[in-house]
Amino acid sequence: MIVVLKTGASKAQINAVIREVQKLGYRPHPIRGVERTVVAAIGDERVHHTLETLASMSGVDQVMPVQRRYKLASREAHPAGSVVRVRGVPFGGRDFPVIAGPCSVESEKQVMETARVVKAAGARLLRGGAFKPRTSPYEFQGLKQEGLEILAAARAATGLGIVTEVLSERDVDLVARHADMLQIGARNAQNFALLVAAAESGKPILLKRGLSMRVEEWLFSAEYVLSRGNPNVILCERGVRTFETLTRNTLDLGAVALAKTETHLPVIVDPSQGAGRADLVNAMSRGAVAVGADGLIIEVHPDPRVAMSDGAQQVTPVQFGHLMRGLAPFLKAAGRRLA
Repeated sequence: MIVVLKTGASKAQINAVIREVQKLGYRPHPIRGVERTVVAAIGDERVHHTLETLASMSGVDQVMPVQRRYKLASREAHPAGSVVRVRGVPFGGRDFPVIAGPCSVESEKQVMETARVVKAAGARLLRGGAFKPRTSPYEFQGLKQEGLEILAAARAATGLGIVTEVLSERDVDLVARHADMLQIGARNAQNFALLVAAAESGKPILLKRGLSMRVEEWLFSAEYVLSRGNPNVILCERGVRTFETLTRNTLDLGAVALAKTETHLPVIVDPSQGAGRADLVNAMSRGAVAVGADGLIIEVHPDPRVAMSDGAQQVTPVQFGHLMRGLAPFLKAAGRRLA
């Protein structure tokens, strides 16, 4: 159930509703919008008292059932789109930020060079993998803590916020000390213990869609983070596994449009992972704008030919600059702007 407060409800009225929700055996989650506040009541209505009596309380506009099982992620509980800020960069609304950087952190020189060129081209956050989940145990696994320190040095030098993946519950605190947003990758999208640990770090979470995940399952994973009191979740469509063999994955732009109707959370697109081919990244980025995505995360490497992971899908600095300039008319047509 959700309790919708009247426009202009006082803080005392909101707190009274929260206390009453708790008294009735539910866990309250206040969601504060620009004009009004909604209190989502989490709990099983079959074993707790009905909340319909709250409609008589001062300041309450209405009490509504939420049909979606992902109550906090659903637009039923939060009709307006959310804006999530990462080091001051807004995701959601009119703004369209771009995150860019190498697939893997390989050296300080590589990261610094990439950070400077992507910032000059208009990127607002730097991505880079310090911990790398690889299919084979013999492939490059990342520089780990050294990689995190390199990313932090790049932030100090350029001012770009850092987005990097965390693979394990035991590494959450370490990664959170260095990063501005924690990425949960496709392989861990249903690692619920990791989702909870990442949520409790207090950092914004970039939640990638799993390799074979339905949109509903993706939103349930987001619900794990939201239900732990962390409202700062950004969803990322990064392609799913299909029968197609000419691309690494199949970028499901339809899922972006669907997710935007189901959830208030920002949804961005990873065209690099989505296609696995650098020559398709530009077209997929433009498609992401067209279907209503809230941003992009793109892999950029100074020399993809010598990359230690996924070189085929990483664009060069020159290609990235061309891509960013080419987004302008598409963003204008969609009523968006580079953040």
